[in-house]
Amino acid sequence: LSVASAEDPVVMSKIRQNLREKHARHIADLRAYYDSEIQSLKQQLESSHRTASSEDLKKINQSLADRDWCNLYVLNRCDQLDAALNEASARIKALENKNNLLEKQVADWRERFYAISNTSKVLQERLEEMRTAHKEKDNTISRLQSRLRELEEAFEKAYKLSDNKNTRLQEENKMFQNLLGEYESLGKEHERVKDTLNTTENKLLDANAEISDLKRTILKLEAQLKQVEHENTLKLRH
Repeated sequence: LSVASAEDPVVMSKIRQNLREKHARHIADLRAYYDSEIQSLKQQLESSHRTASSEDLKKINQSLADRDWCNLYVLNRCDQLDAALNEASARIKALENKNNLLEKQVADWRERFYAISNTSKVLQERLEEMRTAHKEKDNTISRLQSRLRELEEAFEKAYKLSDNKNTRLQEENKMFQNLLGEYESLGKEHERVKDTLNTTENKLLDANAEISDLKRTILKLEAQLKQVEHENTLKLRH
């Protein structure tokens, strides 16, 4: 038997069952054989007591002694076989326990393998994402570097034109001062216009109030006029 088949629980169970069956058949055959021999010897002994001489009786006793020694040897051999069978059963039981333990370890390792595989997939995905992000950052850095070079060139050009810009800034400052004076004057004018507008709005509100009073007065007069016309009409008819 190979080591793999020796540690297979199915194979070991079949081996143990075959050993037990062979051992049981062997012991049963030995018992039946020696029982028949003993019974035959008893019958021969009974018949020899009647007819045999003393020499024959000695031979028969010697034969019985030899057969008893054989019986003892067979019984010892059976005990040895029982001990070997018990040892084999214990070994088989130990191998079955070891096999169960190995099966549990295999299940645990399989679960750990699946967990590690899933973790590896997640890490691989994250690595791909990081690579993509790294490429994007590299592209961004390249764009920024090119932009920095452009800014450096523009700064150098601006530095060369700084003298002319100072003159232009002074002129623009004067223009700004002039504009600031005009803005202040316009602000004062705006305040005056605002005050005039508020006064005009107040006058307009007063005029609207007077117009409303006049409208009410006109409505009253028109009503009175209609009443007088009606009275005149009645008088003319009369």
